[in-house]
Amino acid sequence: MSSEQIQWSHKSLEELREFWNAEIGFELQRAGHDLEDKPTYQDLLDVGYGGLTYTLREHHEMTFSEFLAFVGYVEESEEGYPWGVDDETTTEELESFIRTLERRQGLADTTVATKRSRLATYVQLYDRLHGQANLVARVVDTAERAAEIRRVLVVFDELDVELGTDASKQRYLSDVNQFYSHLERRAIAAFNPASRISEEYNWNREEKDNQPLSSEDVRRLYGAAESSEEELLVLALCAWGLRRNEVASLHVSQMVLEGEDPHIYFKERKNGPGTVALVYGREQLSDHIDALRAQDDEWNGYLFPSTASSSGHIVGETVQSRFQRLSSRAGVTVRGETPTSKMGRRFWYTTYMDAQRQLLENLDVIAGDQGSSDANVVLENYLSEAERRKYRREFMGERLSDIFETQP
Repeated sequence: MSSEQIQWSHKSLEELREFWNAEIGFELQRAGHDLEDKPTYQDLLDVGYGGLTYTLREHHEMTFSEFLAFVGYVEESEEGYPWGVDDETTTEELESFIRTLERRQGLADTTVATKRSRLATYVQLYDRLHGQANLVARVVDTAERAAEIRRVLVVFDELDVELGTDASKQRYLSDVNQFYSHLERRAIAAFNPASRISEEYNWNREEKDNQPLSSEDVRRLYGAAESSEEELLVLALCAWGLRRNEVASLHVSQMVLEGEDPHIYFKERKNGPGTVALVYGREQLSDHIDALRAQDDEWNGYLFPSTASSSGHIVGETVQSRFQRLSSRAGVTVRGETPTSKMGRRFWYTTYMDAQRQLLENLDVIAGDQGSSDANVVLENYLSEAERRKYRREFMGERLSDIFETQP
């Protein structure tokens, strides 16, 4: 997408940051810029995104340098990240929280940088509105609970006005809430003043990112794929319902392709270990693995390998940018905007629920013979778990076959 086609002035600061991470950063990298180095205005012009600076200046009263700090390009002094507040206890605990994200949760560097920037915005705004950013000291004693909740509300009243979308507001609240929860877990805070802030606002909880792709959208995406890697990307997100970080790190050792129950095994997922059934796409997956082995005798086993990454595979942000580039090529939009990889996972859920409903409709006849008006009775009481799983996968497989094997 060229700079002329982008409605810069319609984007909030949060949306501009997300666009930087998803699109501009990739274009800079493709142009040969090392993303570890702070880009210049000329670098931005070279990749065709000069319109960003005008919007920053005219609509957000922000320089390009300030925006670069906002997206994570900060000059850290010997004292560490410039949080912009003087309260030493607060900055020490913020640093402790960031270290937890980096070392124990294993979040990507860009994700950590984004969360740190949101927290810096929060504490600086707290400091401006309340005279000092001693927010850690104020959650030590439960006697301060009512007063501190009011102070936090004042900050979010301001963010409610400043941030452009409900999705942005919720992300800020989520990061702030996580920080206070971090203090609680370490017995520093006696309470979390942000735990029920969301109940004060009528923020739309159905984010636009949660809108699913349609069957036709997925069909067009798959038809526009120009390599087995791009085909696998669409399958992993839309046919298997994987998260983008799971897609990025897929390894051949996780694949169980033989037998009647092909699946992907995950030692660690969001909700613990588990498997994902390959009800469609086993042949394409096998072909992709064979091609990787044939191309490189020293292939590391990752389905989306990367020689530029120390991990040996791409990262979730790369999955996002590749998916969005493919969407642009395929001409797929959702509510007029380029879809995100999350919408592929959402498509899987809606398709699975449709398959479940179709299964129940086919059990209605059996339910009638049993004198029941509820097909769920047959599903739960007259079929074993193995039979239920078999029928669900058959119906889901039929739906996916119809989508992926029909030309757009």
